[in-house]
This record gives sequence, structure tokens and C-alpha cells, in this order.
Amino acid sequence: MIFEKKQQETRERTMIEARAKINLTLDVTGKREDGYHLVKMVMQSVDLHDDVRVTIVRGEKKPRGIVLSCSMPFLPTDSSNLAYRAAELFYKETGVPLETCEIFIEKRIPIAAGLAGGSTDAAAVLRALNQLHDTGLSRDRLCEMGLKLGADVPYCLIGGTMLAEGIGEKLTELSPMQPCYVVLCKPPFAVSTKEVYQEIDSVPLTQRPDTDGMIKALESCDYKGVCDRLMNVMETVTATKRRQIGEIRSVLRENGADATLMSGSGPTVYGLFSDRIAADAAATVLARRFSETFLTETVQ
Repeated sequence: MIFEKKQQETRERTMIEARAKINLTLDVTGKREDGYHLVKMVMQSVDLHDDVRVTIVRGEKKPRGIVLSCSMPFLPTDSSNLAYRAAELFYKETGVPLETCEIFIEKRIPIAAGLAGGSTDAAAVLRALNQLHDTGLSRDRLCEMGLKLGADVPYCLIGGTMLAEGIGEKLTELSPMQPCYVVLCKPPFAVSTKEVYQEIDSVPLTQRPDTDGMIKALESCDYKGVCDRLMNVMETVTATKRRQIGEIRSVLRENGADATLMSGSGPTVYGLFSDRIAADAAATVLARRFSETFLTETVQ
């Protein structure tokens, strides 16, 4: 944390790395009466991250409230942005007086990509404000607040290797995944998570993830077992409409990926690699066609 003082005005700031996630498994197990779908999925953090810098300014003659800016100028910076809403929610729930809260997001995670980019930024804002205001909110309390913003926000507050159930809010910590390299590739289109969930109700799901087997493979540090069990029922909807998803998976396999899968509702596809040289080569091949290609790795 950095502390600055200028006359009567003071500034405190902190920076949080907001990490992306991938799905090792994703299953839709039902639907609640309120329309929310029930899921059972294993999620994993990767090192690709946004930098979220939050600054609290006190003593300004004219406090400015919440001020959000982003390195991607086309992103909204008002209450339609989840990070902005996270700050609004924090001040409302805690009763902490708001003078000026400046939020800057250095964006690296692709937008609408199935990597929880918006959710992880919102989680970073909650963590930063809890630290800056010394409110001492517990992890569980932050997760309660995060759930009001989105189903992935509680996971993003914790990260690592997790089983998520319910609408995504019931989290169980799992054995850490063995470290490996991850090549992420987002084709040049966005996917609406809401629309994919709406469509999946009409699609017969003949194959489902072996999530219990995935959990056992993680417990046994069985990297091959993890690779063998990657599965996402959302591909049934998204990949059938967009041939590029299958093409990216083919390129990854042809270039040495141990396993490939679409993350979340898509459209980002990832490949797992135990070999760094192979991962780098695959990323180079994909980057010639798809600009949003990243070589990263799993993190806890």
C-alpha cells in the first residue's frame, strides 16, 4: 500500500492482480424457479490477470464519488461496469463514508470470453476497498457481497482450484492442480452467457462431465487423469454455432496440447501443456490468426 499526502488532501492506494479462470469441468444440473441454472463445475485460476488499482482520496474540496477508468477505452465506466457496481455495493453495505474512490483497470483478460474477466475485476475492487478502509470483512462476508454482483464473483475472491455448485456460490476447496502451461485463444467474437444458458435448456445433454473423477484425479496429482476428464456441456451450444472453436482445439492438439476445452460459456478455448516449448509453439501458431492468444500457467 502506498500513502501520499498533499496539504490537507490524502491518498491511499493499492493494486490487486485480478486473475482469469478456466473451467476444468462444467455441468448444468438443473434450474431454479427464479430461472437461475444450477451448476457443478471445477474452476482453476491462471496467471493471466488484469491490474486493478484503487485509490481513496480524502480531503478534496469537491469529492467526486466513484471514478472508474480503464485501459480499454470502449469499456463502460459507469454503473453498467461490474467493478463500478462492486464499489457502490461496498459503500452501501458497509456504511463507510464515500468521498472519492478512483478505480483504474489495466485490462488484459479478453472481454465476454468465458474467463470471468468482469467478475474478477469486481472481486478485486471488493478486496481492495476492504483493505484500504480497514473494514476487516471476512472472506465469507465478501463472498456474500460478491454473490449480489454475479455468480462467479465469490470464486474470484478466493481463486485456486475449486468446486462450485448451486448457481456458483457453493464453493469447496479442492486439491491444487499440478502446475502446467495454458494456452488461451479467444476467437474474434463475443458470447452472451445469458443466451447460452437459455439455449442449453433445449439441448439434449447426452454426455456429462465426470466431476467426481476430476476431483479424485486432482487429489492423486494425476495430471493425465485431469486431462482425460476435461468437459464442458456449454460446448454443445456454443461450438455447434462457431466452427472456429473446433478449429482452435484442433490447432492446439496438433501442436502438442495434452488436452483442450472451451472455458465457461465461451468462446475462449484453452490447451493444457506439460511442456513449455510446445506451449510456446502452439501460442505462436494461433497468434498468427487470433490476436487474443495468451501463454500463461495455472496458479494457486
